[in-house]
Amino acid sequence: MPRVLISDKLSPAAVQIFRDRGLDVDFKPGLKPAEIREIIGEYDGLAVRSATKVTRELIEAAPRLRVVGRAGIGVDNVDITSATARGVVVMNTPFGNAITTAEHAIAMMFALARQIPEASASTKAGKWEKNRFMGVELTGKTLGLVGCGNIGSIVADRANGLRMKVIAFDPFLSEKRAVELGVEKVELDALIARADIITLHAPYTEQTRNILSRERIFAMKKGARLINCARGGLVDEQALFEALQSGHLAGAALDVFETEPATDSPLFTLENVVCTPHLGAATTEAQENVALQVAEQMSDFLLTGAVSNAINMPSVTAEEAPRLKPYMELARLLGSMAGQLTVAQDASIKAIRVEYEGQAAELNRRPLTAAALAGVLTPISGAVNMVNAPVLAQQRGIEVAETVHERSGDYVTLLRVTVVTEGGPRSVTGTLVGTGKPRLVEIKGIAVEADFAPHMLYVTNQDRPGFIGRFGMTLSEAGVNIATFHLGRTAPGGDAICLVGLDGPLPAGVLETVRGLPLVVRAVPLAF
Repeated sequence: MPRVLISDKLSPAAVQIFRDRGLDVDFKPGLKPAEIREIIGEYDGLAVRSATKVTRELIEAAPRLRVVGRAGIGVDNVDITSATARGVVVMNTPFGNAITTAEHAIAMMFALARQIPEASASTKAGKWEKNRFMGVELTGKTLGLVGCGNIGSIVADRANGLRMKVIAFDPFLSEKRAVELGVEKVELDALIARADIITLHAPYTEQTRNILSRERIFAMKKGARLINCARGGLVDEQALFEALQSGHLAGAALDVFETEPATDSPLFTLENVVCTPHLGAATTEAQENVALQVAEQMSDFLLTGAVSNAINMPSVTAEEAPRLKPYMELARLLGSMAGQLTVAQDASIKAIRVEYEGQAAELNRRPLTAAALAGVLTPISGAVNMVNAPVLAQQRGIEVAETVHERSGDYVTLLRVTVVTEGGPRSVTGTLVGTGKPRLVEIKGIAVEADFAPHMLYVTNQDRPGFIGRFGMTLSEAGVNIATFHLGRTAPGGDAICLVGLDGPLPAGVLETVRGLPLVVRAVPLAF
């Protein structure tokens, strides 16, 4: 039974979900990094919030780890590169706290526009400075959204209700979606120049780091206001301080900072700055939602293979998982056979093509292609799975292509994996029979009907009388029992294939004897 470690504070309801689904779960929040590393090797899953840092060292200490679940949107505390390299799925919960974070951005906007924190402090101090706190209306102002995904779109909806003019910069926002949201899609520099208030809703990446640079901050309209409830590091904080201090900007409201916890910042000295300690997701509802969501996602993955909201792997719904499972196994086996034949020739892979025909063409193909890549690359690179196979292929400069055939063929469903090397392409084709059993139907263009076995011997030979008898006698004399025997050929007297299922690994020395037989062109042991 899969084991899960929860190393940060999560709702008791989330712990119960793991237990109700039959998983063995340990709830141990507050452990020190060294303590987590000491025990993580016993677990298949790790559920965290932001306190636990899932570092390369932690991942390397976890040979059983299959999934890391982050209860929240940001995965800054997870080393995605190391997790991917080790084949560990990283999930987050992008929807659980979207409303809460959007509402906090709206609240910060109001607080900044009406100077509510300063006015509250003044009033509580016994003053009645009614004329000091002159605010501005939000109605009619132009709101610029930098990022219009889950959270940004909710902010847009609320801003439209406030009768604001909403413009948005988001490379992934389509014109159709912009119309649906009631926003005008613009380029970033146009947004900077036009917006009265800018609010950030983008992830922190190398591309978005300091997206509001010094140049862009001072390009903002004089008297504009800035809201950041997304991620620290999106804003050049020193430039923001100077723009606020000089009066170029009227104010800023910040929930996130480049360094957190932020206990000492020049921004804290300014009256026109509203600050909160990363409270975007800090509501009872949001904390409950993300905890329940991550528990459900991790349980589905560990028990059924369903993948939801993964950062480094294609999604597979709980409904899709049972249907895709035999296809993924077929893709893996075909890829593994192609990979083993390629390794045996010591050839460098230039490209991998995966073709789909019949029912296979109608499926979610991304996980199938990932499974095929894992099959091809495992004999070459060792421990490879669906998570790290696409990255490994990219690192090796291997071109990956999918092809969908709408034609009708001899089989209801068909997958073909082709590996292209300097010596040319080599393809292996298979289908599913019965209740989803993988079966080979073609190797290098030669028709052959064969079931996969854990241990097999692949032989190419010249089609001449007497070969099968000599080959069978050689295996018999070596004490090798033949479980299955499958033949195929291009034409009488032409190239032929012999695929033998064995009861166990081929004994040492037998392979060289087989290779020395007359008419044998090539002999390769296979293991699946």
